[in-house]
Amino acid sequence: MAPGRVTLLVTALTVATLGALPAPTARAATIWPVPNRPAALVVLGDSSASGEGAGDYQSGTRGMPGNWCHRSRNAYIGRTGLPGTPVNLACSGATAADVSLAPAGTEESQARKLGTLARTKRVETVVVQAGANDEPDFAGTLVSCATAYLTPRTPGCAETLAREWPDRLDAMAPKVERALRDVRTALRRAGYRDRDYTLIVASYPSPVTERLEAEDDPVGLRTGRPTPASVGLGCPFRPEDARWARTEAVPQLSERLREVADRVGARFLDLSRATEGHEACAGGSEWVRRLTVSPDAFLHGGLGHLAQESFHLNAAGHGKLADCLAEFVRSEEPEAHCVAGRLDASPEIPF
Repeated sequence: MAPGRVTLLVTALTVATLGALPAPTARAATIWPVPNRPAALVVLGDSSASGEGAGDYQSGTRGMPGNWCHRSRNAYIGRTGLPGTPVNLACSGATAADVSLAPAGTEESQARKLGTLARTKRVETVVVQAGANDEPDFAGTLVSCATAYLTPRTPGCAETLAREWPDRLDAMAPKVERALRDVRTALRRAGYRDRDYTLIVASYPSPVTERLEAEDDPVGLRTGRPTPASVGLGCPFRPEDARWARTEAVPQLSERLREVADRVGARFLDLSRATEGHEACAGGSEWVRRLTVSPDAFLHGGLGHLAQESFHLNAAGHGKLADCLAEFVRSEEPEAHCVAGRLDASPEIPF
């Protein structure tokens, strides 16, 4: 019998026996987290949280059968070194609605999964990274910018997207807020008070930089001087568009998520500059995948997922985020920035 039902049964028997007790309240029927339950650290959200791009995906999430969540064993949630069992409930492609109690996707609600888990584990920390697949449409935005690169006579993507971006963020914010409130609701239903666990909202790192390597322009669309075709088209973006994404679009998204976190009483980890100097095509040690074709798309009949890993953190990048997250959790600061893989609690860090 479920713990909640046991409590209700005991309460009912007590009332029947004594005959003079007041009707049980919702609080009287609540089971608080049991101290000796095994601790858990949980992540909810989309591809940035699931570990898309980091490889070594869990069985059943590599397109079989039709599940492309790409939950990676290299994802940051499993590499923090924090006490407790890491649990990855995130799914590539998830929207804020998929995190909420009334999901729009094919998988069960992530908040409901969390509530179920919370009845057998002592959930101590919940990280939520969601919103990019809603109106900001990160994937579609990258496609728009790549299209602009391939058609040099047309305006850059930033020229159009910069006008739309504030409205997109306005539309996204209430959806993420609703999902976060549902996370709290799911845990309350499992017997948790808000103070029994830490809720963290994480933003997103910039996948690209305007400091693109010259050799990554094989057809010369950026410079007019073709380089060897064998280099490959790893980052098909104009520098000015990549600059807008890194210095405006991603920080603005982060700020909007910070506001949402504040409204629901969550801590906030700003990842907008987490990959600084190590973005795709930055050269040297890159923590973000360049344009990537996945063989799994051929193996499991998902050609629509052919480039799914592109411009996501690789295993090294997730390791850096894990370090930032671990330090942030231990710090108990209400908010902090992760810059180039290191935590900084300064109120504001200029570019």
